[in-house]
Amino acid sequence: MSKEHILITGTAGMVGSHLLEYYSDKVKKEFLIGTYFNPTIKLTDIIDLCVPLQLDVRNAIAVEKIIHEFKPGKIFHLAAQSFPTVSWLRPVETMDINANGTINLFEAIISARKIDAAYNPVVVVACSSAQYGASLTPQNVPIKESADLLPLHPYGVSKVAQDLLTYQYFKGQGIRGIRARIFNTTGSRKTNDAVSDFVNRALEVIKGKSDTLRVGNLDSLRAITDVRDLVIALVLLAEKGIAGEAYNISGEKVYSMHQVIEVIEKVCNRKFILQTDESLLRPTDEPIIYGDSTKLKTQTGWQQKYSLDETIENMFEYLKK
Repeated sequence: MSKEHILITGTAGMVGSHLLEYYSDKVKKEFLIGTYFNPTIKLTDIIDLCVPLQLDVRNAIAVEKIIHEFKPGKIFHLAAQSFPTVSWLRPVETMDINANGTINLFEAIISARKIDAAYNPVVVVACSSAQYGASLTPQNVPIKESADLLPLHPYGVSKVAQDLLTYQYFKGQGIRGIRARIFNTTGSRKTNDAVSDFVNRALEVIKGKSDTLRVGNLDSLRAITDVRDLVIALVLLAEKGIAGEAYNISGEKVYSMHQVIEVIEKVCNRKFILQTDESLLRPTDEPIIYGDSTKLKTQTGWQQKYSLDETIENMFEYLKK
């Protein structure tokens, strides 16, 4: 087992919790540091797998304390306000957490270097396909990392800031930041995305709590990745990614939301009555989100393993427990 400290911020979110599980049988608990704040999952899923620390990344002093104490060799910065719909309601908070939280992490590394000049961690920063925004058109997909960043909501803007801060601290301070531009990802413990919402509402219908399956825009197209595949991509980037570079992490197959519901119906072996809910429609919505992951595959050997059917089956199994 490795004796290098690994820090994962945002372990009480879907991606962080799965990444923590991946490392939990490879790294002794005392070398696995997991921070959390305003959990979106059950803390019991992660609390025994790591050294759990409550951390608001907006608190620069608290971030610095953790970096100084543990000097992690690998850092996965996943802590974020991660919901586009919430960002419309709380844009200042979204920018503060995502942009300033990232600044606090990089400044803490610089501070630690003043004590130990050899300290040189790799930092994988969870960026987003939302950065591409208006560039995501049927003519431009699968979109490459070189495309214009034209976000359509405050969340996307905050992720552009986070992405470019990572590049700036690499160029200016030599911090080995890697920009992981994550496309639509789902799986067990996911909340507030179309697939997880459909799965939860389908269970409500199955249990007799609802007669219809509420839906929003079913014409949008999304490439979807299983969280377990995403975790492997992040691990590979920490090991083989090139510092300062940006990498798309996207599923290979594009689904309409109609098709997602068809997969859910197949898994459940039943048809659902659909009802459009106006409250589920966003002010702006990318018509298609689909990335070109060639760079990631070429440089790390990553391959998508799980089909959407397997992902949705796993989500139902988790919820039924």
